[in-house]
Amino acid sequence: MAASKKAAKSPAKSKKTLLVVESPSKAKIISKYLGSRYKVIASVGHVRDLPKSRLGVNVENNFEPEYINIRGKGDTIKEIKKEAAASSKVLLATDPDREGEAISWHLAHILDIDPDTKCRVMFNEINKQTVQDAIKEPRAIDTGLVDAQQARRVLDRLVGYQISPLLWKKVAWGLSAGRVQSAALKLICDREREILDFIPEEYWRIAADFGDGFVAELSKIGVRKASVKNQETADAIEDELSKGEFVVGTVKEGKRKTKPYAPFTTSSLQQDASIKLGFQTSKTMQVAQQLYEGINLKGIGARGLVTYIRTDSVRVSAQAVAAASSYIKDRFGAEYVGNNFFSNKNKAMQDAHEAIRPSDVALEPEMIKDSLTQDQYKLYDLIWKRFVASRMAAAEYDTVQVLINNGRYEFKANGSRMTFDGWHKVYKSGSPEDEVNIPKLSSGDVLDLEKLIKEQKFTQPPARYTEASLVKEMEEKNIGRPSTYASIISVLVNRKYIKRVKKSLEPTKLGFDVIGILQVYFSDIVDVKFTGEMEDNLDKVELGEKDWKKVIADFYKGFSEELKVADREVERIEKEVVLSDEICELCGKPMAIKEGRFGKFLACSGYPECKNTKPIVKSTGVKCPKCGKEIIEKKGRKTGKLFYGCSGYPECDVVFWDRPTGEFCPDCGSMLVKTKGKSGMVKCSNPECKYKEKSK
Repeated sequence: MAASKKAAKSPAKSKKTLLVVESPSKAKIISKYLGSRYKVIASVGHVRDLPKSRLGVNVENNFEPEYINIRGKGDTIKEIKKEAAASSKVLLATDPDREGEAISWHLAHILDIDPDTKCRVMFNEINKQTVQDAIKEPRAIDTGLVDAQQARRVLDRLVGYQISPLLWKKVAWGLSAGRVQSAALKLICDREREILDFIPEEYWRIAADFGDGFVAELSKIGVRKASVKNQETADAIEDELSKGEFVVGTVKEGKRKTKPYAPFTTSSLQQDASIKLGFQTSKTMQVAQQLYEGINLKGIGARGLVTYIRTDSVRVSAQAVAAASSYIKDRFGAEYVGNNFFSNKNKAMQDAHEAIRPSDVALEPEMIKDSLTQDQYKLYDLIWKRFVASRMAAAEYDTVQVLINNGRYEFKANGSRMTFDGWHKVYKSGSPEDEVNIPKLSSGDVLDLEKLIKEQKFTQPPARYTEASLVKEMEEKNIGRPSTYASIISVLVNRKYIKRVKKSLEPTKLGFDVIGILQVYFSDIVDVKFTGEMEDNLDKVELGEKDWKKVIADFYKGFSEELKVADREVERIEKEVVLSDEICELCGKPMAIKEGRFGKFLACSGYPECKNTKPIVKSTGVKCPKCGKEIIEKKGRKTGKLFYGCSGYPECDVVFWDRPTGEFCPDCGSMLVKTKGKSGMVKCSNPECKYKEKSK
């Protein structure tokens, strides 16, 4: 009888628990941690999504998404179902974020698992203890996270699939528009307009060099901040200073501490990797994912090296803080152990995960270098050093500020000397604290001037966005989420809306055209503030404070009206083709004059077979006195004000407010210009020269 009972229980004991993760590499590592009682397989990302061939959102039925199994995932789904049927229990261990939660929810639907049962497992890092502990504490699927992901997916589908046909009619076939990508594109286009509109202004730097690297900058003239606009003023200041003495006024000594940076979030990791390693954001996320999912380390075995890489939080667990403090004390000494507190800029709901840190601080980068690729090593080294530094003591400096007087002119020099390196022992910041040594001085000391520095300078236009600065701007403006920044930039590049020029991101003509259309018909879509407010609404959906379908309905009310207006406008617009005298150098057909948002331009009349375009340039017939290129007529994009600039801009910054004549001033040699109006005068373009003559 007893033997019979034992035989009856035997099949049940042989059944395993099925654990479903997202990636095959993660499945291999976790399988080793859990042993033979578990079967670990990968979904390889999403298994269900909206259909690609149609809208896939039932607008009439309260925006119900019409999910289907993803094409090509049939074999994967079949395998998961087969393993689930042969298992005693199924646990879903996809990534710990909105996207991962949605994948688990879709898997539960396919496997007919009640999402309210304890079927969901989460771990923030992949090591044996963490995984084993997480398996013991499964929870229900978080519907707030799922609904936030569904809301984003449906919003993006409604925008992309309904605006794109308008772009096909107005710009070119095959274009598409994304909700968040469009706001990011507008940032890049707006910055380019600022650069194009920029008029450089002259100013002069004046400094006193007292030798041995001791230089003081002119800071005040009388009671006002120093501002030297031209050479005449600079020469006058030099003349006055030569008649006086440089006398030390006040000497202020002090001490200063600089705290370390917080450990990495997704955004700050993308920025630092771009600046220090030259990684594109997509590469950073790809390599970081590899470090998170796990590497087979020589002599150690397979393990995840960093915590989850999609996080907005700077929080660190108490265990990680204790481990770091112990490591720092043993490695550098007790005086290097810090007690730093970092707070999150964002909401508490984004604090579900720790900051990005090494899973085991004792695994120094050099110890495992031979097991990593070059890129993996570089990124792990960056993450490891940033985290260790964040737990270290502040760097300390002796500081001194010296004010030096010469008549009504005040010069200032600031010096600093590091007395304790603290966190700089491990981590070098992007802008290191340079030591500036100033000799021991007392009030009333008279200084011998070695030379007076006079430098002509010009104000510079704002810099184009780099991937790092765009990520920072998107985070500050609440456009998208750090986990989406890499894909946003990649989409804009792939669609040819922007291009990479060295490290900068530059909008193309196509990008300007698309933004021009969207600004006219869909102002909310490209509005940075509106996009940020929508992200806040998605956060409230995640917290259960808002219903996701209500968020969609509120958005769609205005959006659907904009769609109707846009459709009517596009249907009634008839474009008249006006041919120019120019011939297309690519196909030989005449070039047509077309009107764009930023004025008229030439486009090949053979479009769409030939897509050649070029600007209409109004030449002055005058060569640039600086570089020899053509001086052309320009208009400020914001003001519409006419001016004349070198066609070699931005390499050459020569600009005239009045039309250059091509002749030169007999007094100073500068270009002569003709003023506007009926009583136009020919005068010297140099504001310091008074030469002028009557117009002939």
